[in-house]
Amino acid sequence: MLCEVSDTRHAAVFLQDACYQHQYIRSRDLSAIVERPERLRAVTIGLSAAIARLELVVPTKQHINTRGDEDPDDLVAAMNRMNLILDHESPISIIQSHASVDILANPAVKFVHGDVDGDVYLENLKQWAEDSRNKIHKGESEIPSGLAQGDLYLCPESIAAIQGALGTVCEAVDVVISTSRNATKQPMAGTPNMSVNPPAHRAFVAVRPPGHHCGEDSPAGFCFVNNVAVGAAHAHLQHGINRVVILDIDLHHGNGTQSITWQINEETYRQTLESEGGSPNAKSGPQIYYGSIHDILSYPCEDGKPNLIQAASVSLHKSHGQYIENIHLQTYTSEIHFWDVLYKEQYSKILRKAEEFLDGTGGPGDDVMVFISCGMDACEHEYESMSRHNRKVPTSFYYRFARDVCAFSDRYACGRVVSVLEGGYSNRALISGTMAHLAGLTDDSPSGGKVDESWWDVDNLAKLEKATKKRRGGRPSLNNNVVEPWLERALTIYSSLDTTYTRATSPSTTRGTTLPPTSMTLRERKPKSVSPVPSPSAKRGKTAGGSEGEVKVLVPLAKANSVTSSSSNSTDDDLGLNKGPKKLPRVILRLGPEPS
Repeated sequence: MLCEVSDTRHAAVFLQDACYQHQYIRSRDLSAIVERPERLRAVTIGLSAAIARLELVVPTKQHINTRGDEDPDDLVAAMNRMNLILDHESPISIIQSHASVDILANPAVKFVHGDVDGDVYLENLKQWAEDSRNKIHKGESEIPSGLAQGDLYLCPESIAAIQGALGTVCEAVDVVISTSRNATKQPMAGTPNMSVNPPAHRAFVAVRPPGHHCGEDSPAGFCFVNNVAVGAAHAHLQHGINRVVILDIDLHHGNGTQSITWQINEETYRQTLESEGGSPNAKSGPQIYYGSIHDILSYPCEDGKPNLIQAASVSLHKSHGQYIENIHLQTYTSEIHFWDVLYKEQYSKILRKAEEFLDGTGGPGDDVMVFISCGMDACEHEYESMSRHNRKVPTSFYYRFARDVCAFSDRYACGRVVSVLEGGYSNRALISGTMAHLAGLTDDSPSGGKVDESWWDVDNLAKLEKATKKRRGGRPSLNNNVVEPWLERALTIYSSLDTTYTRATSPSTTRGTTLPPTSMTLRERKPKSVSPVPSPSAKRGKTAGGSEGEVKVLVPLAKANSVTSSSSNSTDDDLGLNKGPKKLPRVILRLGPEPS
C-alpha cells in the first residue's frame, strides 16, 4: 500500500520534563560530567532560535495552552506551566510530552530489552536506580562492578527520566504515523490522546539519557535503554511498520543499536527461511537497515578492541538478512572539500544504501519508517576533549543531512521521520546543531531557499549566547539592548520554556536530602578567599584513601579523558555550566642580583 505525502509537511519538537531528573549524585563536583541535564537547556535555546528565524520566512500564528484548573489571574503559575504550541499552519510545533511507559510491562521495551525467561536486565536496572542513593551514602557505587563506572551513573529519579524518554519517543512515533495516514489510532497506554497534539510528519525528540550504545542487556556510554530501537519496535508492534531505516550521525558508533538490529534481522531471516520451507503460521518480523557515520578512533573503539572496531567497520547488505553500512568520518580541509568530496561521495552513501535496502524489499510503502539517531557531538563546536581526533562536520551538515533525509522519506516512507537526540555535550554544539537540524526538518523548498545558513554562524551564535546569559536570579538577560527581531523573539520563546529546568531539578522534586561528600569527590572544594601563593598547609588535605598527603584529582573514565572548553565554548559559564573551579594564577617571583 502506498501513501500520499501532502504538500505541507509539519514538524514538531517533543520535550519531556522528566528527562531533567536523571542526575549525577555521587558528589557535588560535576566538572567531569558531560552528560548532564543542562544539555536540554542548550537544545531549548537552539530550538527557540530556530523557531524565531523560521517565523520570519514562514508566516505563523501562535497560541498558548495552559491547564484549565489554573487561576487565570496567577500569571506566574501560567508562565511556569505554559505549553507553547505554534498553530497547525506553522511548519513547527512544540509538544510538552507527559508520556511514560512501564519498562517492565511495555511490549516495545520488552521486544528490545526483555529476556526469554524474564526481564532480568530491566528488573536489575530499576533496582540499581532505587538503591542508588543508599549505596552512595555507604561509600559504594550505584553501578555494579563490571560496568563502566565513569560512563554510567544513576539516581532514584533516573527511571522516571528513562521511562519518560521512551514514552516520548513512542508518542512521537504515534503522531507521525497518525499524521501520515490521516487517521487517529488508539494511543499507547500512558500517552495523551493524539488528537490533542498538532499533526507532524517529522519529529525531533529532545530526550536524555541517550540510547544508541545500549544493547539488549548491556548499558554503556551514558546509555541504559535504546530509545530509537524501542521506537522502531513500537512502530512495528502498534502500527504495522515492517521496514525501518535507522541513520546514526553521532560522533561515536552506535554499537548497541547495530547489535539490536543484527539480532532482529537474524530472527526475521530465520522466520523467512522457515516460511519458505513450508512452516505453517510463520509470521515474519521487521527488517531494519542501520547506517552510521562515525569516528573509528573515538569511543567505543578508542581502546583498539578488535570486536568493537570490526563491528564499527562492517558493511553487509542482504546476505543473511542483514543490512548494515558503516562509514568513517575523516578530517576535512575546507567547506568545499567537505561538501563536494566527503559528503557527496562518501557520507551520502548511507542514504544510497538505504534506498537499495527499500528497493530490494518492496520499494516505497506504508510499512516504512525512518529514524535518525541525532548525535551532535561531531559538530565543529564540540569540546576538543570529546572530539580530539579532528573528525568533525560543519554545523550546516545537520541542516543539509536533515533535508536529504526528509526528501528520502518523502519518496519511500510517506514523509515519516523521527529524529532522537543522542550525544552532543558542549552548549555551542547543541545550540547550533539544534538550529540547523530543525531548519532542515522544516525547509521543504527544492533549493533550500527558505533557510540562510548564516543563521548559525559564529557571530550570530555569540549574540544568542550573550542574550541568553544567566544573571543572578537565574533568568535570561532580557535587557541586553536587543534590537534584532529574531533575537528578541527567540528570547521570548526561550523564557517560556526555560522554567522547566528550574522546576525539574529543584531539591524538592529530585534530590531529597543533600548528599555529604564521599571518597568519590572529583576535586577538593577550596575556600573562596585564597592567597595568590598557596601556603604549604593549603596544598595538603585528605587523599581518596583518607590519609594526609597531597590532594589527588579523581576523574572518571568517560568517553573523553578530560573536558576542556575551547574558546568557541566560552559561554558555558554564562549558562550556568561552569566545568570546574578556576585555577589559581601562576606566580613567578623575579629576583634581582644577589647583594654583595
